[in-house]
Amino acid sequence: MPEDVPPDLDWIRAAPEGEEGGPGPWIEFAYGPDDAVHLRETSAPENIVTTTRQKWDAFVLGVQAGEFDHFVEGVDGVRDVRGGEDVRGGDDVRGGDDVEDAEAD
Repeated sequence: MPEDVPPDLDWIRAAPEGEEGGPGPWIEFAYGPDDAVHLRETSAPENIVTTTRQKWDAFVLGVQAGEFDHFVEGVDGVRDVRGGEDVRGGDDVRGGDDVEDAEAD
């Protein structure tokens, strides 16, 4: 682990519901001291990217607003959960109540 990353972080895995122990690889993130947010991939946990909480929050808001949807156009298994439509073909990869809540909005 890089020297500037605390060894005792609580990593949060971003994986589809029910897949947390599955094959992955998954993205994990952890909030560190001094407004730091650390990101890593489960297949290479020694490679850690660090950003600020402000930049992380802006990224999350961009994802929620659909600003990155063009990166997954045409990818099987990706679903537009904001509108409830399966716009890219395939089944939803998130599953669970989150999708149903998004469809109800």
